[in-house]
Amino acid sequence: MKLSVIILNYNVRHFLELCLKSVEAALINIESEIIVVDNQSSDTSCAMIKEYFPEVKLIENEANFGFSKGNNIGVAQAKGEYICILNPDTVVAEDTFEKLLTLSELKNKLGILSCRLIDGRGRFLPESKRNIPTPFIAIKKMLGLSRSYYVSNLAEKGTGRVPIFVGAFMLMQRAVYKEVNGFDEDYFMYGEDIDLSYKVLKAGYQSIYHGGISAIHYKGESTLKDKTYAKRFYGAMQIFYNKHFKSNSVFDTLVWFGIKLSPFFSRSSESNINQINQYVFVSSEMNIALETALKCSLKVQSEIETYQDNTEYVLDNKHLSFKSIIEILSNTPKNCTATFKVLPKNSNFIIGSNNSKSRGEVIFF
Repeated sequence: MKLSVIILNYNVRHFLELCLKSVEAALINIESEIIVVDNQSSDTSCAMIKEYFPEVKLIENEANFGFSKGNNIGVAQAKGEYICILNPDTVVAEDTFEKLLTLSELKNKLGILSCRLIDGRGRFLPESKRNIPTPFIAIKKMLGLSRSYYVSNLAEKGTGRVPIFVGAFMLMQRAVYKEVNGFDEDYFMYGEDIDLSYKVLKAGYQSIYHGGISAIHYKGESTLKDKTYAKRFYGAMQIFYNKHFKSNSVFDTLVWFGIKLSPFFSRSSESNINQINQYVFVSSEMNIALETALKCSLKVQSEIETYQDNTEYVLDNKHLSFKSIIEILSNTPKNCTATFKVLPKNSNFIIGSNNSKSRGEVIFF
């Protein structure tokens, strides 16, 4: 088997459904498997998988084991030569895995392979490519000087070596994952992707960022910015430095202050989204049920020629491929206030997110 896609889920049933539909479409021509590890969700995620995705291998954990252990459980069941660690709040294009696997065959000593990630409004997520967060770089990041934290000398649509990737999308040979003992289970959530990337780098592998391939990462679904997040994040970073760097009293002090002050600076910084003036359904046909649910007159058009401010575009997956949807978001002008929802094929809801730091929205019809 060529590829195993590992998706760790926790209470994001509708984002998971959209994710699985995109992954299935991307694996049609690849000998592959999808493994969903559920960390004891209280929603209907598992029932949804059993009903709509019977071919998916579902592992139902008896407790929430966290990100590291949950993914390790999934990889232990994987049979693919390659694995892809994928968040449940992501959307991939139909050719994503084929392109990345082709690139992987051309590289010797390849470590982790990843791509350009965008949020639900098409904004580039800079954590797609990060530098090694040495204590000095981390201190600058805590002080708001984040340029050196990210790989800023590589264009977001470029391709090149990058040392650290985000755990939302990591593709690598299963043998490499096993060689470095996978995710370190000392981390519960946050920091484990930095740790794994760094272990792969120290093992002598070269990790590659491919900016010519984009995927959506709604992000807020799995990374809510609250005081609990701040405590876990700074705690995880302290574990990372204790494992890989010499003790640094200045950094330890900053971590302590970061945890203590987290309730004051961890509030979500929402983007300024103006009130929606109109809804545009990008499709080949009208959907009366959706129009009724939105309680508005729904304009229908087959494509987006000009992006309009204060407009929410509902992208019909029956009419548009996942690749087209990702391209539409990617092409949004930076200063445009348009927002987006996706209508997954054969579903009765639209879904999306206007901000990478807060939960998205699901509207049923």
